Amino acid sequence: MNHSPTHTSLALFCKVVDNYGDIGICWRLARQLEQEHGIAVTLWVDDLRSFQRICPQIATNLEIQQISNVIVRRWRDQDGVFLAGDITDIVIEFFACDIPPAYIAAMAQRSPQPVWLNLEGLSAEEWVEGCHMLSSPHPQMSLTKHFFFPGFTEKTGGLLLESSLLEQRAAFQQDLAGIASFIGQFGVTPAEFTSLKVSLFCYKEAPVAALFGVWQRSDAAITCLVAEGVAAVAVEAFLRQPATAGACATREALTVRVLPYIPQPDYDKLLWACDLNFVRGEDSFVRAQWAGKPFIWHIYPQDKNLHHIKLNAFLRRYSAKTDSLVALFLGWNAAADEDADFAAIWPSFKADMPKIAMMSIDWQHQLLANGDLASNLLKFAKTVG
Repeated sequence: MNHSPTHTSLALFCKVVDNYGDIGICWRLARQLEQEHGIAVTLWVDDLRSFQRICPQIATNLEIQQISNVIVRRWRDQDGVFLAGDITDIVIEFFACDIPPAYIAAMAQRSPQPVWLNLEGLSAEEWVEGCHMLSSPHPQMSLTKHFFFPGFTEKTGGLLLESSLLEQRAAFQQDLAGIASFIGQFGVTPAEFTSLKVSLFCYKEAPVAALFGVWQRSDAAITCLVAEGVAAVAVEAFLRQPATAGACATREALTVRVLPYIPQPDYDKLLWACDLNFVRGEDSFVRAQWAGKPFIWHIYPQDKNLHHIKLNAFLRRYSAKTDSLVALFLGWNAAADEDADFAAIWPSFKADMPKIAMMSIDWQHQLLANGDLASNLLKFAKTVG
């Protein structure tokens, strides 16, 4: 729903580290701030090519362009000249990216000074609640930055959620012909439509080949829809051909289809259309939770397995889980005490999927009670502005 403009301006700085996850989060947030809150948003992005993969309208050769009423600017380097008049009312740096020093200096010269926020990455760890909304004065200038953490409890900023998303999902999932038409554009046949449909989005470290082996020996057909470039080694080994968009092969019970990268609204539909979603990073992780279907998260790998701490923190909070889901989560992320036996884990997990789907609705209600990230962020900005 569009609100009347507030004439509030906001700059969001994003350095793309996780290929598509970082820009995915920032692009969703930018659009929601503009469409639902009337904020004039400028999105600074250093990697327009990755941005284009999820937003085909992006022209990679332009320094400045407007997409969906959001100003998109190429962030080339840390240089540049900025004046106080260039600075927006709210300045957000995503995940502690360092915005240009000259921009910060201009922030200090602006009157009134902007609200400066560091939007952190999503985590279920308990320490997040204690750091949410903390302030950090600049060591040389009269500026104060505040930390804003998304999260899963009322003591955090909540999760990204557009006001109409759940209604859109419900309408889509009630239209079987529409679902068949949507995934049919990727080559999915009527027979594959009635199989167990799985979307696959993961990092290269995921044990895809091992799971493919189990799925091939399944007692029922499985169709796996994998994004182009994802798990390329395992996918190409299965296909026995290049894993380019449109490639497909069926071996025993498993059919694997390679999909092109698609715009974010279509990715949401893919999650809604599938029976099970393997997701990675942060953006698709959050969207899978709003999809209301069983999902398995591949967390971004870190040195010394620090990501396992973050993974286990989420599993402690996540209420829509069974023992089989926990086992598959841990095995998929190499976080178990021993190598995962997917041949033993998969049958139990598959049997639990209907129960997990039902429990995920209660999990969504818990998340909804925390409010949505965009609204919570703006409310906080008003308190410190």
